[in-house]
Amino acid sequence: MSETLLRELERLGVARGILVDMARREQILEVRCEMPHCYHHKGRKAFDPRSQHPPSNWELTADHYPRVKMHGGRLTLDNVRLAHRLCNRVDYGWRIKIGPLLTNGMSLALIADRLEKQSVPRPHGSPRWTPALVRKVFVS
Repeated sequence: MSETLLRELERLGVARGILVDMARREQILEVRCEMPHCYHHKGRKAFDPRSQHPPSNWELTADHYPRVKMHGGRLTLDNVRLAHRLCNRVDYGWRIKIGPLLTNGMSLALIADRLEKQSVPRPHGSPRWTPALVRKVFVS
């Protein structure tokens, strides 16, 4: 199985790095976006090769997870998940908006109201920001 994954990563322009190391160790089951909210219109398994300039929103990236880079997370075998570039960027945007508000003691309801007023994009299929959605987006 790892040879198939290595060939798929190579086809996508990933020839070295943590994702290749994980594939060799059989720590990747399939090449698919592992973000809680994937936005690719063709699904979680559709990726563009990395060779495009400027970079495509749909190329494969290694996401720092569960400990994000801004909180000291590193790309190590226990702190990585696969993601589309855009899905990773959207998730990061939510974290940098919501995290400081939680740290300052703001309630989930007040955060949801603020995100609504600022017209912060929601996960597709969500009609509005709610306290439950704020928690789900930040924790996942």
